Amino acid sequence: MNFIRLPFLVKLTLVIISIIGLGYLLALGQSILAPFFLAFLMAMLFLPFATLLEKKLKFPRSISTMTSVLVMLVILAGLIYFFGSQLSDFSKDIPHLRTQFTTVFENLQHWISKTFNVKIDDQLDYINQGLNKLLSSSGVILGFTFGIFSTGFGFILFFILFFIFILNYRRVLNNFIVTVFNEKHKASVQEVVNEVRVMTKKYIIGLCLQVFIVSILTSIVLTVLGVKYAVLLAVLTGLLNVIPYLGICISLVISCFIAFATGTPVTCFYVVLGYIAVHIIDGNIVLPFVVGSKVKINALFSFLGILLGEHLWGIAGMFLCIPAIAILKIIFERVEGLQPWGRLLGEEQKPDKKKKKYKISKNITLEEMD
Repeated sequence: MNFIRLPFLVKLTLVIISIIGLGYLLALGQSILAPFFLAFLMAMLFLPFATLLEKKLKFPRSISTMTSVLVMLVILAGLIYFFGSQLSDFSKDIPHLRTQFTTVFENLQHWISKTFNVKIDDQLDYINQGLNKLLSSSGVILGFTFGIFSTGFGFILFFILFFIFILNYRRVLNNFIVTVFNEKHKASVQEVVNEVRVMTKKYIIGLCLQVFIVSILTSIVLTVLGVKYAVLLAVLTGLLNVIPYLGICISLVISCFIAFATGTPVTCFYVVLGYIAVHIIDGNIVLPFVVGSKVKINALFSFLGILLGEHLWGIAGMFLCIPAIAILKIIFERVEGLQPWGRLLGEEQKPDKKKKKYKISKNITLEEMD
């Protein structure tokens, strides 16, 4: 077979056109692709449970799928009930929070006026200018506070349907991916598919464990500091932590606002220190030992992915972009010719770097994952 060698500029033009076309299709199919990808991630998470039902309890594929759906709906209903009850309590305290925040804010204004000789009217002008600039931007912070996954009933319906289809027809999808390639590549393609499935499953499970651990640590910090709604803020921090760097900052701003309105300005300082400690533990212990280094995305492409995800799919895109990049990294590292792209997305690898180990007890030792 004769291959046509194209000039570099022609190749570059084709690549740019392909990227633009792919981005356009992703933006155009947001209402379908966003719930589909979320359903794929959840299907990978529930795959071991469905397989256990089929192999150990001899459930038919359809019964194991519907059982997985029911378990997932129970978990989602529990989360919705938790956030609903917490937000209901929070809404009852809004008048009190507004009064207390106004009092603290006025005291702060008088202190600034006496210390820095800045009139209160000038302070209000500075604040209004800053708020106008903030609100004229993408409005990400406000969107995150009150609307995770800019969706409605249609998103949830599509998500559940896609979850059922992917879990029920996973063997059909696997066979299609394998058979679509030439006969001589079937073995290697099947190996790549199996590795991607295993790594994706481990990554999603690790991500859920990371959310849980960060929520527990943040809850302990906020409870010790006496911040109201510590559990709600902790769970919100754990969920937002899925978004690297930006998520922890957004949750810190929200927690500081609540601490400032319900306590003293000194409490905000301790909250900042607590969040820094949680972030250090998450980055140096939780992430390497729970999620693993092979799917860790470097800061540059994490930030670019967040911006691109928000531009294409809104709030949902900011949550889903990091798992998407991690899955692409897994695929790139296992496909011949794409390994450089996989290394580009990941952290710098040191060949002589030893895995971290922490001895908890005589029989328990934590070791850094691959």
